[in-house]
Amino acid sequence: MGRAYNLRSVALYVSFAIAAPWIRPAFTAFWIACGYTDLRKGIDGLATLVQSQFQLDPFTNTLFLFCGRRKDRIKALYWEGNGFVLLYKRLENGSFQWPRNGEEVRKLTAQQYRWLMEGLQIDQPKAHKPMAGMSIV
Repeated sequence: MGRAYNLRSVALYVSFAIAAPWIRPAFTAFWIACGYTDLRKGIDGLATLVQSQFQLDPFTNTLFLFCGRRKDRIKALYWEGNGFVLLYKRLENGSFQWPRNGEEVRKLTAQQYRWLMEGLQIDQPKAHKPMAGMSIV
């Protein structure tokens, strides 16, 4: 049985993607297209960009984020198993702290995604960095 969503419920899905995991799709990753993206592109154009320019598979449980030059609008694309969902967000006041370093794609952690949606930079110099390779001797 398929799921039907209106735009408001889909936007709530993404807004609560971290805060309320029991009502969100299980995103396995968040990828951000750094630099500027032409937001006139639709589903096919953005999916082609993900596949051809970034060599990533758009048909995964991944949220891909894109931002235009004005930095007050973003588009999000994800595959829901039987079709793409395209979301568009426009801030009424302020702008996103979007990284502008060329035509690269960058994987975000869940925390970095939250920072981005809250208007913060994704690189927080004072944030505690995760530790890896630790052992107790």
